[in-house]
Amino acid sequence: MKKIVLVLFVGLMGMSLTAQETAAKIEFKTETVDYGEIEKGADGVRVFEFTNTGNAPLIISKVSSSCGCTIPKKPEEPIMPGKTGEIQVKYDTNRVGPIRKAITVISNADTPTKVLKIKGEIKAAEGK
Repeated sequence: MKKIVLVLFVGLMGMSLTAQETAAKIEFKTETVDYGEIEKGADGVRVFEFTNTGNAPLIISKVSSSCGCTIPKKPEEPIMPGKTGEIQVKYDTNRVGPIRKAITVISNADTPTKVLKIKGEIKAAEGK
């Protein structure tokens, strides 16, 4: 009986190791984009670049922001192993003040949820 349990245990461990070896992995160049100080109405589009460093296709199922002033755009196609992709983020730069927002990325990667951040400050245009 002990031998059967041992064989089953070793078999399950082997399957779980195999499953981990064939996972997508998402690696961002940076997890924070700093807008710095920009003027009101400036271009609010920034990009988070990433690479699938795993050995399975990476599928990003959802990208959401912490408020309606930030609009993220995810890739629609799977990102193959070794390939790069990007998540585009557009912030409403007509809002003067500091920027501190989070973008949540949900995928089939070994770490299924990643939180990206944008920061900076929108200044009122000079003379206005």
